[in-house]
Amino acid sequence: MRRRDFITLVGGAVGWSLAARAQQPMPVIGFVDLGSATANAHRAAAFRKGLNETGYVEGKNVTIEYHWLEGRYERLTALMTELVGRPVAVIATPASIPAAQAAKAATSAIPIVFGVGDDPVKLGLVASLSRPGGNATGVNFFVGEVVAKRLELLHDLVPAAARIAVMVNPANAALAEATLRDLKKSTGMLGLQIQVFEAGTSREIDAAFAAIARERADALFVAPDAFFHSCRVQFATLAARNGIPASYSSRDYPEVGGLMSYGTDNLDSSRQVGVYAGKILNGAKPADLPVTQSIRFEFVINLQTARALGIEVPNAIQLLADEVIE
Repeated sequence: MRRRDFITLVGGAVGWSLAARAQQPMPVIGFVDLGSATANAHRAAAFRKGLNETGYVEGKNVTIEYHWLEGRYERLTALMTELVGRPVAVIATPASIPAAQAAKAATSAIPIVFGVGDDPVKLGLVASLSRPGGNATGVNFFVGEVVAKRLELLHDLVPAAARIAVMVNPANAALAEATLRDLKKSTGMLGLQIQVFEAGTSREIDAAFAAIARERADALFVAPDAFFHSCRVQFATLAARNGIPASYSSRDYPEVGGLMSYGTDNLDSSRQVGVYAGKILNGAKPADLPVTQSIRFEFVINLQTARALGIEVPNAIQLLADEVIE
């Protein structure tokens, strides 16, 4: 074979290889959130930021399918079955225990990257934090561990409050049970009484607030929940309307008028879920990626809301806050 012919053949082969690679379909990530698209756009943006850090840009070399369930936990099983049946390259559940568990129940092969607020070993998602050992890994963002501190801060802010209403979502059973368990340990030490109210829909949130007002609760402690997070404007509005000081798990609540929050930085957790999803697309195995633990905590107070409720916020508490919203 003449050298010119050889070069032509090699060049043609390289060109064919590049063209074939370019024509390959982009990997698809199934992004599952129990909230709404509008209320959680910043969480999705943080997830994409994490992906970008590993070289993946939505629409260029990866496709993200967003599934916003808006509190409809009953849809999880069917959705995960559908994602596994196609299949997608990665399932990402940045902020939901039930979504992570549903994904884990649906597949032992497709990689899962989760964000959960309880111990992922106890939840059955991984064998250990350092060596997950299966098809799932992700972020543990410490919900139960901060319950006592959040209750203490609420007590410091409203020291006269003795009867605390607690709102949980029964559809998010694992997180609801963990929250109540940790609260009961703390209320005795602080001399507080709690009364539990359940809500899983927007109407049930309205009804729960009406019941809390009838029972004359002194304050409200809202359990962490992806659906509640999507309804944070509703929570802030109803708390203000009924004159109830309320404590939340995320800074997103006081940013829309809630009184106070204490919890982990959920945007950083979502970003880390994106980083892990990108690493897996680059060839890493979930079994080898240790579960990361969020260590960034935020205490946020909305002073305008406090004044509207007639609450004087001591300077000492303001100094403790990571942010005071005027």
